[in-house]
Order: sequence, then C-alpha cells, then structure tokens
Amino acid sequence: MLANRSCPRCTVIPELAYPDIGKAIDWLGDAFGFTLRLRIADHRAQLNVGDGAVVLTELAEGHRVDVGHSVMVRVENVNQHHERASQHGARIIRPPADHPYGERQYTVEDFAGRRWTFSQSIADVDPATWGGTPGKL
Repeated sequence: MLANRSCPRCTVIPELAYPDIGKAIDWLGDAFGFTLRLRIADHRAQLNVGDGAVVLTELAEGHRVDVGHSVMVRVENVNQHHERASQHGARIIRPPADHPYGERQYTVEDFAGRRWTFSQSIADVDPATWGGTPGKL
C-alpha cells in the first residue's frame, strides 16, 4: 500500500463544516489542543486529534452548523481538558461526570455551535453490569 503523507492514518475521519476555517483552526487548537496537519487555502484543513484527525470544510453561506450530532474524542485527562476548554470559551453543556460504563466525560459547544464530547476511560467494566450487550471487541 502506498503511503500518502497528505492523508491521516486513521480509518474514520469526520468532516465538519465551519463558517471560518482560520478561526476554527485557531479556536480548536487553543481550546482542545488540536494541531494543524494541512491547510488548503481558506476552504479546507486537516487537524491532528490525538492519533486521529478531523477535516474542516467551508460552511456554505446561508447554511447552519448541524447540532443534531456530536463528535466524541478520547483524552487522557478529562478534568485537565475541561479546564483548558473552559478557559478558551467553550460553552459547557455537561460538566465532567463518571458513568457506570467506565468513562468520565464532558460535553461542550464550540464557537460555531458544534458539540464535542470528550471521554476518558476510568475503569474496565463488563457491559452486562450496566445493561449493555457486548459485541465483538
């Protein structure tokens, strides 16, 4: 297989539209710690997100950010990440909380109204103990 240095190595890459690519690059970097991988003029960019990536695209004039979904990102320390995001103006939707499935999570809204959930594994829990049904892992 050929390695393409302009493509991230991860399998799934969300594409998210923003009204201002430059502002999105700066804000997501400051608030969430994402780093720029590649920028293509003022209409597209790739950001490094841990060992994954996200692609930013230009939001067409007159269109709105879809708030019917959220992007989940795994982080090492939810509390530290939450503090950073709060300091950079992220609107807290749900503060950090522990969940019975072994995750500590919080949800924020970015400057454009897009929702992000950040999650940290805090315990290895059998899904059957909280009503889950395990599949192929």
